[in-house]
Amino acid sequence: MQRYKSMGNFAALELRIIPFCLKLTMSKEKQQTSISELGEFGLIDRLTKNIHLKNKSTIKGVGDDAAILDYKDKQIVVSTDLLTEGIHFNLMYVPLKHLGYKAVIVNLSDVCAMNAVPKQITVNIALSSKFSVEAVEELYSGIHLACEKYGVDLVGGDTTSSLTGLTISISVLGEIKNENIVYRSGAKPTDLLCVTGDLGGAYMGLQLLERENEVFKGNENLQPQLEGYDYILERQLKPEARVDIVSAFRETGIKPTSMIDISDGLSSEIMHLCKNSNVGCNLYEDKIPMDSQTKKMAEELNINPLVAALNGGEDYELLFTISLEDYEKIKLDPDFTIIGHMTEPSEGSNLVTTSGSAIPLQAQGWNHGK
Repeated sequence: MQRYKSMGNFAALELRIIPFCLKLTMSKEKQQTSISELGEFGLIDRLTKNIHLKNKSTIKGVGDDAAILDYKDKQIVVSTDLLTEGIHFNLMYVPLKHLGYKAVIVNLSDVCAMNAVPKQITVNIALSSKFSVEAVEELYSGIHLACEKYGVDLVGGDTTSSLTGLTISISVLGEIKNENIVYRSGAKPTDLLCVTGDLGGAYMGLQLLERENEVFKGNENLQPQLEGYDYILERQLKPEARVDIVSAFRETGIKPTSMIDISDGLSSEIMHLCKNSNVGCNLYEDKIPMDSQTKKMAEELNINPLVAALNGGEDYELLFTISLEDYEKIKLDPDFTIIGHMTEPSEGSNLVTTSGSAIPLQAQGWNHGK
């Protein structure tokens, strides 16, 4: 049985798609509390009153000018990410609870990509006056749920106002022993290229939500056609960080030679590994793992599922390389798929099609500069 298969966890976040989420959030039918009634400090007290510290390394969490952490002989891993309304998420179909959960996962995944274990986060939000206190609490309920599931402490942050919309910035701190750190730069020619889980599901889940959102804007009385696609919807709205894989590496005695998480698409991440490690790569089309729902949705929308896997992004699986000597350790593990191998840099980065043709890979994932 795979260590992670997200189907079945979806209901934990109480997803309600129609009426779409922004309409629900701003509903006047239920009494809402304006943030101005509480003020910044009152809001912070309300959002943090139920935080309970879980890690010995957290000496002091929220409630002072800074958190105090004690890592002793461990290395500290730090990462941060920013999510902006209208760019990274659409509140018409992303519930605030899911958004809070996902915002945490995005950051935890970066720590996992270093082969480290996440321990603490800080949360910064900028929000406009359209959000009530209850709406912000819903956002934080997802944040707290993610912290609880992954044993992570929320130790601080900041809130400020925004003229339009919502922006969330989360920073994560993790710990790792120096000898276990994995960078993007350690791959060697002949190393095996591997991936966890399956790919393309998050992108196809997004395409489904976008389609139903367009239908909803045309007729708010129509119900969304989402049946049978729970898995790809969850891959988009409630991804998971592969902390379990970091533990699996320890248990099986594997140390990847390089690693990265898949946030911008498989093609982009492979090219990052190749560039940083100064190697080439052969990726085999028929080895790329995809779920049946991903393929079914792609067929329904007339999209090549390979495009979803290569360029879709937001799967938050781990892409890594191992030496040939470690092949026996992973060959029967259902969580790992060998999808290619590294080559000399002169050979370039190529997709080897089912017909045997070699096509140069192109990084066509989301461009943060646009």
